Amino acid sequence: MAKDITNKRIQIFSALEVANMCGVVNQTAINWIKNGYLKAFNTPGGQYRVYKDDLIEFINARGMRVPEALTVTEGPQADWKSIIVIDDDEVLNEAIAGFLRKNLEKHSVYQSYDGFDAGAQLMDKRPGFIVLDIALPGVNGQDICNRIKNDPAFGKPYIIIITALDDPDLEKKMYELGADKFFRKPVRLPDLLSTIDSAMESE
Repeated sequence: MAKDITNKRIQIFSALEVANMCGVVNQTAINWIKNGYLKAFNTPGGQYRVYKDDLIEFINARGMRVPEALTVTEGPQADWKSIIVIDDDEVLNEAIAGFLRKNLEKHSVYQSYDGFDAGAQLMDKRPGFIVLDIALPGVNGQDICNRIKNDPAFGKPYIIIITALDDPDLEKKMYELGADKFFRKPVRLPDLLSTIDSAMESE
């Protein structure tokens, strides 16, 4: 059973987000990381991620101007006691939601079957965990992922991608857009639960 999770998560940025904040191209930020100037770690998809504190330390050590995005008060926090399943396959959506409700009894589990409704629920409820299909009616799942990760109003939730699309480059692209975990369908429900458990235990 998962641990209870607090309402605070460590801020983490992609290399592209670092580049945008520092006013440089993406490759420059990657070079800072590769050369050991900027501390970073790799996601399961091989993408770089940088902790906020390490980025601030790097900027201060080089006498650079600290970007406003790093100094302003953080926006609203995601509700880490809630999960939303976004998939237009109603049978799979129900299966995932039912499994999570059974195994995460203290969490609220919401459901959405299209992109437009998902956007409204995400803004209203700000769930901490998002199980997101990519091929959605209304709004593309890639666009939803990108928007969520770049708009602080959503509270920086943990995004788990599930997809039946067979594009070999899709996993890499989704990690670049900020996805935290990627699964191809058919997905094993215990693997989803394990992913959420691990994310909560890392707090």
